[in-house]
Amino acid sequence: MREMKKGRNIGWILLAAVIVFAIWVAWGNTALEINEYEIKSEHLPECFEGFRIAQISDLHNEQIGEDNEKLLDMLQKAAPDIIVITGDMIDSRRTDIEVATHFAEQAVKIAPCYYVTGNHEARLSEEAYSKFEKEMEENGVIVLHNAEVLIEREGEHISIAGMDDPSYASNHSGIRYSNLSNHIMELYSEDGYHVLLSHRPELFKNYVEAEVDLVLSGHAHGGQFRFPFIGGMIAPNQGFFPKYDAGLFTEDTTNMIVSRGIGNSLFPLRFNNRPEVVVVELRR
Repeated sequence: MREMKKGRNIGWILLAAVIVFAIWVAWGNTALEINEYEIKSEHLPECFEGFRIAQISDLHNEQIGEDNEKLLDMLQKAAPDIIVITGDMIDSRRTDIEVATHFAEQAVKIAPCYYVTGNHEARLSEEAYSKFEKEMEENGVIVLHNAEVLIEREGEHISIAGMDDPSYASNHSGIRYSNLSNHIMELYSEDGYHVLLSHRPELFKNYVEAEVDLVLSGHAHGGQFRFPFIGGMIAPNQGFFPKYDAGLFTEDTTNMIVSRGIGNSLFPLRFNNRPEVVVVELRR
């Protein structure tokens, strides 16, 4: 009788542990967090000391709170000077343009927004993507197709360039990147502090060769499943145990920050990998 009672107790304990674990995993898929980075460079003009960039990546039609109110509230409290969106605003497997464009409409009220394409935008038909981009621009988002803008302060400037995702460039404009490092360098019209928005972190070597100061990227979803001392388990275009899964990577004078992103795509769950908003503060 005692053994039977003991067995039942163990069963209840295991059931409770499974329930707690399931709740924790579910919470971790929607418990948005903000991660801040301080990036220093002697190339930065003095008047841009403390300039704040908020990064959103891989939204994938996700909504954190009704109409993304929690996400927008976090952005508002971060007080960015600009907001950058580094691809995959929509999900090609369950496309909902309205979710993405509504977020953009509200985000531009917080700060100027700059956007580059990801691989999921590349999968849309020409008609669907044109509709999406038109609505983004009508909401005030600046779309950067292999283009640069200069942000000016007190007669000084920093350069923000956006590179189309290689899949988008190939599918929608017929461009196939070759000698990618030179292509990136040609995006910048002037010397100075160079920021690059590019969806793909696995191209880090090219960013270093192009001597970009700061790259903001996504795509890897943090490795989807994250484990202590190991990091992410799998990422698109990098396979198992990706090198560039999340966080800050530095080589020579190039810093790259890889966002874990907001939403999910092919696999609907994350593990130990909360969605995040990245905030970068520039320093000399």
